[in-house]
Amino acid sequence: MAELKVIRSELGGFQTNCYIVANEQTGEAIVIDPSWNANYIYNILKKNEYTCVGIYLTHGHVDHMAAMGDLKKLTGADTYASEDEKEVLGNSRVNLSAMMTSVFEKVIETETDHYLSDGSVKKLLGTEMRCISVSGHTRGGMCYYFESENILFSGDTLFKYSVGRSDFPTGDEHALLENIREKLFVLPDDTVVYPGHGETTLIRKEKKMNPFF
Repeated sequence: MAELKVIRSELGGFQTNCYIVANEQTGEAIVIDPSWNANYIYNILKKNEYTCVGIYLTHGHVDHMAAMGDLKKLTGADTYASEDEKEVLGNSRVNLSAMMTSVFEKVIETETDHYLSDGSVKKLLGTEMRCISVSGHTRGGMCYYFESENILFSGDTLFKYSVGRSDFPTGDEHALLENIREKLFVLPDDTVVYPGHGETTLIRKEKKMNPFF
């Protein structure tokens, strides 16, 4: 069984969690949500002698992908997002970069190398990562679940005692809450949740204490 290390960095003006998930034995790593400062992320990879084998987005809002293009150039790694997130990534109004140029300094309209479908499984880092489609915060929200490690990267879908906003373009409050109930709350109670902002939590705690349910 792979033993994965998770390195969290709070980056950018919205304190977005960028995660490096690494197999310490093989030195392979992926980056989830390169929100800001590609050089900073790359230097963590280099310091730990990790080889980046993929860059994954939980969704296409600018505060989760602003550094994706630069990090791809630095690492040579392919990029991934949900197949339902093409509109968000490709439209600066929908991904919010058009209204946040004072923070992110540029308007971004982009795409990824590969698009993922609900339930697809990626074999990487010596284990498997399951892609769970969770529309609601955006149409193409995607969570990444490592069953062997009992960890979930939830993006802006599920936070500690809260949920993501649904009032941005392509958001849907009903879909958000329904997807959390039907796709995330069915995971083992002791699953550790790594959200897009804020502290980690557990599925068990969210089922009992999240005020939205």
